[in-house]
Amino acid sequence: MTRPIYVALDTPDLAAAKAIAEKVRHHVGGVKLGLEFFVANGHHGVREIAALGLPIFLDLKLHDIPNTVAKAVQALRGLDPAILTVHASGGRAMMEDAKAAAPAGTKVVAVTVLTSLDGDDLAAIGVNGDPQAQVARLVALAREAGLDGIVCSGNEVAAAKRAWPGGLFVVPGVRPAGADAGDQKRMMTPAQARHAGASVLVIGRPITAAADPAEAARAIESTL
Repeated sequence: MTRPIYVALDTPDLAAAKAIAEKVRHHVGGVKLGLEFFVANGHHGVREIAALGLPIFLDLKLHDIPNTVAKAVQALRGLDPAILTVHASGGRAMMEDAKAAAPAGTKVVAVTVLTSLDGDDLAAIGVNGDPQAQVARLVALAREAGLDGIVCSGNEVAAAKRAWPGGLFVVPGVRPAGADAGDQKRMMTPAQARHAGASVLVIGRPITAAADPAEAARAIESTL
């Protein structure tokens, strides 16, 4: 992608989200709208942001039985998102049905291991192995299911790209050097993630919480 940065507008406030999107629109490749935004604003809110002319990454992390996820994706078709997320742990059949239900132009990508989790967190929910091993398993499953790519931390993206050279790799948990880690446990800088093979860099608070979001986006873009 020409501009790999997608700014994460993780807020229920539609006016605030639109204001930030307007400020950074010339320095990012698109906007990521997650569950917080979607629950508060629904289809109308997504259309309001899309009207600004930026590609929409709809990060809903769908995870349910295959039929339910397929019907949910069908209900989103009118929004025509550029990227849509489902959870890889929902299984192959769920991912296959999600892809089949999505608009032709939508990239359906599978969330592997959330960047807020580490090895101890995985062990607590009964997953054996470190995050890298779990991501590797889910990369193979997503590829077999016919998805377009995956979501993983920068720590796993190089190995994922070697395993799936043609995949789309979305990397959240990206922070400029010196930035507060927040709730991210597995993170790296935008330049490091891009060099490792990230196709899309999801960046939220370092841009949205900055005194000048446009300048923050410009500064990060200049490091890539």
